[in-house]
This record gives sequence, C-alpha cells and structure tokens, in this order.
Amino acid sequence: MTVEAHKETLEFKAEVSQVLDLVIRSLYSNKEIFLRELVSNASDAAEKLRFEALSDDGLYEGDPQLRIRIEVDREAGTLTVSDNGIGLSRQEVTETIGSIASSGTRRFLENLSGDQTRDSNLIGQFGVGFYSAYIVADRVTLISRRAGLGPEHGVCWESDGRGSYTLETVEKASRGTDVILHLKEDEKEFLDSWRLRAIIAKFSDHVALPVEMRKEHYGEEGEEQPETPEYEQVNRGTALWMRNKSEISEEEYHDFYKHVAHDFEAPLAYSHNRVEGTNEYTSLLFVPKRAPFDMWDREQKHGVKLYVRRVFIMDEVDKLTPHYLRFVKGVVDADDLPLNVSREILQHNRKIDTIRQANTKRVLGVLEAMARDEPENYGAFWDEFGRVLKEGPAEDFANKERIAGLLRFATTASEGDAQRESLDGYIERMQEGQEKIYFITADSPAAARHSPHLEVFRKKGVEVLLLSDRVDEWLVSHLTEYKGKTLQSVTKGDLDLGELADAEDQAAKEKAEEEHGSLLEQMKQTLGEQVETVRASTRLVDSPACLVVGEHDMSANLARVLKSVGQDAPETKPTLEVNLEHPLLKRLEAETDDERFAELAMVLFDQAQLAEGGQLEDPAAFVGRLNKLMLNMMVSGG
Repeated sequence: MTVEAHKETLEFKAEVSQVLDLVIRSLYSNKEIFLRELVSNASDAAEKLRFEALSDDGLYEGDPQLRIRIEVDREAGTLTVSDNGIGLSRQEVTETIGSIASSGTRRFLENLSGDQTRDSNLIGQFGVGFYSAYIVADRVTLISRRAGLGPEHGVCWESDGRGSYTLETVEKASRGTDVILHLKEDEKEFLDSWRLRAIIAKFSDHVALPVEMRKEHYGEEGEEQPETPEYEQVNRGTALWMRNKSEISEEEYHDFYKHVAHDFEAPLAYSHNRVEGTNEYTSLLFVPKRAPFDMWDREQKHGVKLYVRRVFIMDEVDKLTPHYLRFVKGVVDADDLPLNVSREILQHNRKIDTIRQANTKRVLGVLEAMARDEPENYGAFWDEFGRVLKEGPAEDFANKERIAGLLRFATTASEGDAQRESLDGYIERMQEGQEKIYFITADSPAAARHSPHLEVFRKKGVEVLLLSDRVDEWLVSHLTEYKGKTLQSVTKGDLDLGELADAEDQAAKEKAEEEHGSLLEQMKQTLGEQVETVRASTRLVDSPACLVVGEHDMSANLARVLKSVGQDAPETKPTLEVNLEHPLLKRLEAETDDERFAELAMVLFDQAQLAEGGQLEDPAAFVGRLNKLMLNMMVSGG
C-alpha cells in the first residue's frame, strides 16, 4: 500500500514558543540533559509497548527484543535516538509533540523570574523533556509509527523550534520512534562516541532496557570494517530497585529519580525497601524537592509506576499511595500480581491495599525523620507540599495522629507568615491550665494575625494557630483533637478559656450586660435579621466589635471559600459582640438621635465584617454612612 502524501505546516502556540526559547536559553550550562531526557522518553515508549502487548502480542510485529539505539552521522552532523517501543500515530504526534500540555503552561510562564538557575529548576518542574533537544540542535526531525498500524501510517514531524513545524505522512517499516537532532555547529562534540557513552553511563546506566551504540573497531589502518553494523549495550540495563541497597550510591539514586520523575533536581529524600513473605514486592519511593505545576489539576493523574516481576504494567498508579501523598514518585515491583492487572483490578486487590498501607507508613516515616533531623529541608518540603499533606487527616483516619504531627503552622508566637510551628511545639508552650489548642481561620495571613478575636489571647499570652490556606477549613473539620487536646476555634461560640479565664472578667461581663442591657437590645433591634443577638464580649480589648458564629455553625471563612468555588453555603446569623469599654460604644450609648444611632450601629457591624475578611452586601451604603458621620464630626468640631 502506498503512502498518500499529506504534509502540512502548523504554527506553535505562543506559549510553546516562549517555553522553547526559555529551554534553549536557560539550560545551555547543562547541555547533557538532552540525552538523558530523550533516552528516558524512549524507555517509557518501550515500557508502554510491553504493557499493551500483554493483551495483544501482535504489537511486537515479530520483534520482541526492546531496545534503544543511539546513532551518529558525522558527515550529516546528526545524532539519532531510536526506540522500537509503542510509537506515535499522527494524532498523538499532534497532541504530544506539536503542542505542550496546556495544564499549567501560563502559570509556568508567569513564574519565570529571569534568573537562569531558578528558571532551570522551573523547567524541570514543568517537564519539557523532548524540547531539551533544542539545547544542542537547530532542527529536530521525529519519525514515528505506532505499533499495530501499517508501514504507510508513519508520520514525520520537523521543526527548527522558531514558531512552526511540519507534519507529514511517511512510510516507516519498523514500529517506534526516531528522534534526529541536526546539531548546531558549536555542538559537534556530541558526535563523539566516547562523549555519548560517558553521558549514558552518568545519567542512564540504570535504565532497565538496553541502550545500544555501534561497536567501535580499532583495527589496523585500511582493515576492512564489517558491512553490517554491530551494536553493543553501553548501559548496565538492570532495574536499579532490584539491586542491593549497599551497592547503590547516592548519585545513582538521584539519577534514577530524575529519570523516573522527569525532574531536573535531586529529590529531598527516598525510601528503598524489599518486602518478603506472603506479599513480596520492592518499593523505591522519592519525595521531590518541588511541586509539579499540575499538582492541583483534578484531571491530572499522579502516582508511582507499577511493575510486576520487572515488567512495566502502568504509570501513575494512584492506588499505591493515598491521594494526599500524590507528590511521591518512584516504582513498586510486585512478584505476585497477575501480569494482566488493570486499574479496575487494582481497586479491589487486597495485596495492593497492603502495599498502599506500607508505602504510606514508609513515606510518613521518611518525613518524620526529615522533620526531626533536617528541619531546613522539611521547611522547604512544607512550603511545596504542606497544603497537600493537610488533606491527610480527612482522608487517612488510621494515620491521622502521625499526619497531624507533621503539620506546620504560623502562630501568634511566630514571626512572619512562614508555617514552621508543629502541634507538638505548641503543646510544649501551652500555659499552665490551658487545655485547648486555639486556632483562627481567615482568607489571608494578615487577616488572621490582625483579627480582633485574638485580642484577649494576646493580653493573656495564649498562643493561637493562624490558618489561612483554603484547605485549613477542611483540615480542622476532621482534625478535632491531637494528643488529648481539643482544637478550638476562637471565632465560634462563647469564649471558653477554661482555667485561664479570670472570674473577675466574667463577673464584669455579666454586670456590664445588666447595666447596658438597653443598649444591647437597641442595637439588636436596629440590626434586625442581620444578627442573632448582640452581647457583651470578653474577647475584645482594643476593638469595638467582632462577629461570632455558633459553636456548631459553619465559619464565615468556610462559607466564603464555598461560595468562591460556586457552592452553596447555609445562611447563618452571626452574633455581634461589643466591647462596652470602647469609646465608640460609650458614644453610641449616649446618642439620642435614633437615625445617627442606627447609622453608627450599622458602621460597627460592617467594620466587624470587614475585620474578619468578609465582604459587605452594600459597600456604597457603608461608605455613605461613614462619610456622613465624618462630616457630622467635622461640623460638631467646628
């Protein structure tokens, strides 16, 4: 069957051109990375074929020996990385090569700083392995055919990386992919065999697939060379995770992580374990240094690679780790799972559940050791993955206490907004007689730290956790106690300081409510259905008023979070607490003009809403009332 000519020239998306330009500029100091990335991609393609061939061995097309080959053509100035893996169809080339995955692309570009070292790390997070070819090449040609399709279904993609690419239907006899790099004039060092072999030994020695190059012949001058090229394996080609831990260097672990995670940086930590007995498997799990850009993308799969007896089964298996540990990368190689295991089978497999539980405990153990022995590294980990880990107490009841011990917070006793304080540290600093762990949730660190609800706690020197991440509301709704200490919101219900409360304060509050009962009642009537009631406060020291919801009501901050994502939140009427010692309340009580009383009461209510990060239903009315009061004050002062 002949090939029907079908060639088209297409434009890169603007974001792709920006990324390509950045790759070329920012990674020039570490050029060798391109070969690691291309070999890694070729390895993935071979593993995917091996998996698909489990149900259709015809995909091997009579050639079951999977391998990667690297060829150089000194005359043409090209370097070719070939594999006989799964290959790509024309549609797949368009989707995976002609464009960069849209997820996070704009955020990626917005995070670029112009600092080459930092931007290089960002590229590693984003994962643009194929495009690293343009570090050394001024033109790249990709020829591929998907396994199972006829030779006439080959596709050729080519681009100089400057804004457009061509796509053409070609004939390709063998399955798999050839990536041909037309090297720049000043990059011809990568045509030297010894140079390439050194790079492969450095970065790809652990790839569990033969990486082959032509065998070098060093005979006498004029000696006839073999007509048929002979190839030799230039990497070790053994699954690193199956080797003895004592035989593996730190650098090998780091290189393997970069291969399996397509990352440019070394991991923060790792755990390598071999389990024997009724359920035999090996796990090699890594904690990355930085979060990928698709960490919060609901459509993106996350997880580790699953192998069965060194045969790749599937990528990103989310059943091998809980969702709150989705940042973990690595491999699990099981000895006693069926080779035809599918995602559906994984959902109902007890052995997978056992592996998942063990993986969870190992990762938590690694994090606990890091938090204890390497606090600076743990701080870096927390800044990247802390919000993900906060999902843990709701998801993993069995490990709730261990996860809670790993959580970090900003508190009223810490400086700045960095979350570095543990619950254990908080408990150690608790005052004598303090029985609860107090916290406040708000939509920003500043709103939490400057909330009027904290005034009495500052006065008494009681530390309060400052929670401003969106996930914090979800966290505290499931983490209600830790090591016997109840977590208590300072914005809900009656203030309960336990033994820390002063009997004199409570007595003064009750006396004030008796003496100023008419003021509180008048304010309640003025505010009407906007409040549940108005009462004297023991929370306030400097501020005139604050809003409090019932002990079992939804917090105002959670209601705002739900509304911001388009969900309904139940309407709850807050209680307005007032500081009867404040000059504004005394001025309000002395007011005889009902209209001015109402305006001042409304201003106090609106201010209380704003102080806790709320939004006013009618901001213009608030501004109008405030301006009117200010003018009256100016006239009175005149």
